[in-house]
Amino acid sequence: MKNLILFDDENWSSLLPLTYTRPVSALRVGILTIAEKWENRLNGKASYITQDYLSTKFPIEIADDNIVISGSLLPNDKIVHLINRLNNNEAILYNDTLIAARIDSKQFELLAGDQNISQLAGIDISEEKNLVQRIQRPHDIFMSNAEAIEQDFLQLSKGRDSAALNDTVRYTGLDNIFVEKGAKINYAILNASTGPIYIGKNAEIMEGSVIRGPFAMCDNSVVKMAAKIYGATTLGPYCKVGGEVNNVVMQGYSSKGHDGFLGNAVLGEWCNLGADTNNSNLKNNYAEVKLYDYNTGRFELTGLQFCGLIMGDHSKCGINTMLNTGTVVGVSANIFGSGFPRNFVPSFSWGGSSGYTTYKIEKQLEVAEIVMARRNIQLEEEDKKILGHIFHASAKYRTWES
Repeated sequence: MKNLILFDDENWSSLLPLTYTRPVSALRVGILTIAEKWENRLNGKASYITQDYLSTKFPIEIADDNIVISGSLLPNDKIVHLINRLNNNEAILYNDTLIAARIDSKQFELLAGDQNISQLAGIDISEEKNLVQRIQRPHDIFMSNAEAIEQDFLQLSKGRDSAALNDTVRYTGLDNIFVEKGAKINYAILNASTGPIYIGKNAEIMEGSVIRGPFAMCDNSVVKMAAKIYGATTLGPYCKVGGEVNNVVMQGYSSKGHDGFLGNAVLGEWCNLGADTNNSNLKNNYAEVKLYDYNTGRFELTGLQFCGLIMGDHSKCGINTMLNTGTVVGVSANIFGSGFPRNFVPSFSWGGSSGYTTYKIEKQLEVAEIVMARRNIQLEEEDKKILGHIFHASAKYRTWES
């Protein structure tokens, strides 16, 4: 089994707030996380080079022979082929940027801090059009999700038989539907003519739900009764979804359990949207949507007409919350009240359109422990330290504190 090391590059900060709590390669795009995709495609085990405060939870493992890959890079057949053909201490470069390399432990030490890359023999793929696909901004996740679901579906279903659908299910495109053992589906409509549909182990689709591919739900996720889901949508493990959903990626352990619309959005882990929460994904004047960019400290154009919500881990909103087009919510924010909140809600904010106070770290950790215990997961000391670091690092965005 190959030893894979996935490193954070300059895109880590561009992907905030989603990467506040994880390396870039731990982000889910399609069915699998980026790290899981590489493990699957290269028959390897991944570890990480990431921010210092994340490294205890996401450590690095260095072997005698290592495949080092940019954590924002999505695999495809040609790049996988190139990586598999790498000789020792040889690299793949794209526009003078390291994409991947095969290096021994001695050379790894020399390359620490991205130094001496020029010492490696390089394969330059800068002229290869459409070969390099990277996740560089939060909206790239839902924009890339259709293709990612299709590629992951092929990898996960290859050479395997799907569990059978019962007679209550109506479907189109049966060859494009894969159901893992233990999944429960009753009186639902599955349309896989527009893209594959993947149902994970012990997942459940309740009665009256209508699902249009590409769609993926990971292990133990639930689609509530009469939900309407359009592709390309992914529910990570232990998610719950109801109402109307369109082109949404939920990383895992998050819930939108009731009616309301969510579109062109990415939610982190341990998020909860209250009943009848709605987000706008299209401006009234049909103009290009801007998103808050942590690198520049400004709202930057996305090139998209449809762009809804980006929400970091552990954030929540109350019932009847209205979220504007292109809203970015940080980690551990709690939004409630009437009216539209700001398009940028800093981490550890408590309030809504009428103003915010600071969500104290002690109170947030109490809630996080309770929420995670409901899924039989313990909030570990390393998680507490990560959230504590984010609380202090994000203070500069909570302008009411100054």
